[in-house]
Amino acid sequence: QVQLVETGGGFLQAGGSLRLSCAASGRTFSSVMAWFRQAPGKEREFVAAIRWSADSPLYADSVKGRFTISKNSGRNTVYLQMNSLKPEDTAVYYCAAGPWKVAAVSRYDSWGPGTQVTVSS
Repeated sequence: QVQLVETGGGFLQAGGSLRLSCAASGRTFSSVMAWFRQAPGKEREFVAAIRWSADSPLYADSVKGRFTISKNSGRNTVYLQMNSLKPEDTAVYYCAAGPWKVAAVSRYDSWGPGTQVTVSS
């Protein structure tokens, strides 16, 4: 199983930018890396996904044009660059790994502990 650790969360004002990182380790690596988020009282929702191989990323409509997912295969690290942040982006952000590039939570079998992102208005 893949071990995942997220870093880079924080507190910032609306309109700001933040970059999250997810370091992957373990004996085997899943094909797809993704970011999800969960706000208080809400279900966990898909943000973005990317394959380790050359691929077009997948984004949730709510973050298209503002967030960018990228990878550094040599460092086994995936990033989420978040620009033009809004208060509704406030959530715990989770890194996940799985075999399919899909938006469903249930399709990912490895999860990091999460990192908090808080955006004030």
